[in-house]
Amino acid sequence: MKFISSSWEFIKKHRFIILSTIIVFAIVGITEYASDRSLLGPDGRFGWWDNDIWGNETSQRVADVYSFSHIIHGMLFYGFLYLIWSKLPPRLKEKFPRKWWFLVALLIEGGWELLENSPIIIDRYRTATIALGYTGDSVLNSVCDVGMMAIGFLVARFSKVWIVIVLILVFELGALWWVRDNLTLNVLQLVYPSQEIKEWQAEGH
Repeated sequence: MKFISSSWEFIKKHRFIILSTIIVFAIVGITEYASDRSLLGPDGRFGWWDNDIWGNETSQRVADVYSFSHIIHGMLFYGFLYLIWSKLPPRLKEKFPRKWWFLVALLIEGGWELLENSPIIIDRYRTATIALGYTGDSVLNSVCDVGMMAIGFLVARFSKVWIVIVLILVFELGALWWVRDNLTLNVLQLVYPSQEIKEWQAEGH
């Protein structure tokens, strides 16, 4: 009974965060499923993890190498929203508490997931980056990507700045060493693709 009581108190205390997350999960999942996105990927199998960025299971499972990029999204969103909040006058700061920052971050990430799985961005990935056979995320992976962002946001919310910076560097440099790709290169190749970078990444296949 003590465990149930403690759990209920936790839910009541954090109900805004929990409800916001569930609602955005539902919006992203239902919208993508209604747009004929695959629920579990082309093979229809559930999976927790995939670490082969060249395989057809990338962006289909609960997590993959690019999940670290989504965690970084959350950390960056928190930092960006903090900078905006710090510039507001005291009267507006009171009307924009940190729980609303979380909702804003969820909506941005959810919006990106929907855009990322639109034909125009999928085609861009296939032509400009190393994701030659990319067909878009499964519904499962998209929803979990939003969840990864939420984890990163909450880590940034409750951690010291230097810890967040170290984590971002570890994730970025680790992914660069592991698969020759990371959030920085991903954004660069989408916006201003470099054939030299693309060839260097392909050498890791």
